[in-house]
Amino acid sequence: METPVGAMFMFALLFCISSAEMAGKVGVNYGTLGNNLPVPSRSVELLKSLKAARVKIYDANPKILKALRNTDIQVSIMVPNELIANISKSQALSDNWVQTYVAPFYADVKIRYLLVGNEILTNPDIGTWFNLVPAMRRIKSSLKAHRLHKIKVGTPSATNVLESSFPPSNGTFRSDIAAPIMKPMLQFLNRTKSFFFVDVYPYFSWAADPKNINLDYALFESKNITYTDPVTNLTYTNLFDQTIDAIAFAMKRLGYPDVRIFIAETGWPNGGDVDQIGCNIHNAAIYNRNVVKRLTAKPIIGTPARPGWPIQSFLFALYNENQKPGPGTERHFGLLYPNGSQIYEIDLSGETPVWEYKKPLPEATNNEPYKGKLWCVAAKGANTSLVATALSWACSQGNKTCDPIKPGKRCYKPNSVIWHASYAFSSYWAQFQKTGGTCSFNGVAMSTPKDPSFGHCKFPSVRLA
Repeated sequence: METPVGAMFMFALLFCISSAEMAGKVGVNYGTLGNNLPVPSRSVELLKSLKAARVKIYDANPKILKALRNTDIQVSIMVPNELIANISKSQALSDNWVQTYVAPFYADVKIRYLLVGNEILTNPDIGTWFNLVPAMRRIKSSLKAHRLHKIKVGTPSATNVLESSFPPSNGTFRSDIAAPIMKPMLQFLNRTKSFFFVDVYPYFSWAADPKNINLDYALFESKNITYTDPVTNLTYTNLFDQTIDAIAFAMKRLGYPDVRIFIAETGWPNGGDVDQIGCNIHNAAIYNRNVVKRLTAKPIIGTPARPGWPIQSFLFALYNENQKPGPGTERHFGLLYPNGSQIYEIDLSGETPVWEYKKPLPEATNNEPYKGKLWCVAAKGANTSLVATALSWACSQGNKTCDPIKPGKRCYKPNSVIWHASYAFSSYWAQFQKTGGTCSFNGVAMSTPKDPSFGHCKFPSVRLA
C-alpha cells in the first residue's frame, strides 16, 4: 500500500505533467467584429475541427459561453475596457460582474483565464491606466468570494509597453509605467501565480523595417541567420524568441524574474492593403504553422533566456473580421473565412507534419514594397452611413480637399456618397500621407492601384517609391 507521502508525490508529479502538456497546446482568439460570421454553436464546432485547446473571447458573451458548455476547450473571457475604472473603485460592482458573467457558467465551461481589459497601456491614458491593477485585485477577490479558484487573472499588453527591446537583455518597460503600474502588476501576477499576457507580432516589427530584418528570421524559416546578444551571449534564431526574452528581461529588471509569459495574441495577416508589405496567405500559413510547431514541441523548447519553460498561447484569429477598423491587415488575420472554410490548412495540436498538408500555398507576391501610384477609395461593402461620416471628416480637414465634389464642380457627378467619399479619401491621402495621413478612415477605405478617375474628374494619387 502506497504511503500518503508517496501518493501526494505521485499526484503532484501527474499534475505537473498534465499541466505541462496543457501548456504546450495552442488556442485561438475568437473575435466577433464581422457582420457575416457563423453563430456561436457553429464556431465552437470549427474550433474543435482546428483542434484548438483553448479559446479567448473579448468579452463574456453568454451565447458564446453557452455554446462552449461541456467541451474540453479552456476559455478566456474579458472585462471590457470601459468598466475598469468603475470596477477599480467598487468591490460590489466587481462581485456583481463575476456573479453575472462567470459564476453561472463555471460548472460547465472551463473558464480558466479572466483578462481585465485589452491593451490598456497601449494608448494615451484616458483615466484607466492607474485603475488597471486595482481592478485586477478586485476581480480576483470576487472570484475568491465565489470560490472560483481555477481562474487566473491578468491583462493583455502589447509589446509597446517596452521602452527598449534590443538587444533582448536590454528589455526595459517604459519609464511612464514601469514603477507606478508594471511593478505592482507583476507583484500581483507573482503572488497569484498568474501570467504576464502579451501580444507578440513579428509581422509588424518586420514590416516596419524589412531592409534590416530578414523575412525568414521573422517566419521561423532562417537556416543560417542568427543574432547573438552581446551581453548574455544567447543566440537567437527568430524574432519571436527575441521579443519574448525582451519581456522576460524587463520583468527581471523590476525584480520579478519568474513570472510566466502567456502569448495572448500572435499571428500573421493573410491579406491587406496594396501598400502593406508581406501580408499574404503564403506567409501567414508559414508563420502560424511554424509557431504551432514551436509551441507544441516535445520536449518543450522555451526561449534562449528561459529554456524548457512552457509557453501557453492563442493564435489570432479564428476568422477574417470585415468590420475591424484600421488598415486592411486588421481584417485579414483569420485562420478561417467567415463561411467556415480554412484559408490554409493548419492543425493547432501540432500533430500534423507540414509535409502532410495537401494543398500547395499560393505564391507570396507582395514581399517587396509596392512601387507606383495608389488611390484611396471607399471599400467594397462598406457601411454607407460610416462612409458618409468619414466623408464629412475628410472634408473638414481643410486644404480644399473636397472642393471638386461640391455641386456644379467637375467631380460632383455622379452624386453618390460612395463616389464623393472615394474622391475625398484620395484627395485627403494625397495631401496628408507624408505627415502621417492613412488610407483607413476607420476601416471604410482601401488603397487601390487602379485609377478611379472618370471623365473630367481626375483623382489625386500617392506615389510610393
